[in-house]
Amino acid sequence: MAETRDERDRRHWEAIEEAGELLLEHRFEQALIELRRILSEDPNNPYAFNLLGNALWEIGELEPARDAFRAAVLLAPNFLGARVGLSNCLRQLGALEEAERQARVALERFPKDGDAMHALGLALAARGKRGEARLQLEGFLDAHPEVEAQSEVRQILEMLGFGQEGEPLEFE
Repeated sequence: MAETRDERDRRHWEAIEEAGELLLEHRFEQALIELRRILSEDPNNPYAFNLLGNALWEIGELEPARDAFRAAVLLAPNFLGARVGLSNCLRQLGALEEAERQARVALERFPKDGDAMHALGLALAARGKRGEARLQLEGFLDAHPEVEAQSEVRQILEMLGFGQEGEPLEFE
């Protein structure tokens, strides 16, 4: 009997439990070993590719992280976390148009999602699209993210020339 989508999804989640714990404990090298083992046994596990992307991101291996996020998105096009990770990774690598495109796809599929707005806002800011970036970053703030993320985004808005209420700052 063929495996159902729900059964396959559950099996994929169960396979990454240990690797997820290793990542939470910041044991990136051990997580990488475990994730590569998982993917050697099942190269169609999008969750393993996403965690692989996260682990590689954490150790500064951006190109392999991009490839892992891209694999996760190819296997599961509606995987929001992987698509946002891909956008952020592409932005860090300087592929700004593609980073914006991936973030827009995430936001189209998950309207009003704070993480997608954040990724799009950062990609737009990097491309110099200040007004559009402001709208996305303010939308992210409306989603009430963690205090640290709020502070970071407020600083970015100020760097873009917008004050606390989103009004342009006066420069003399």
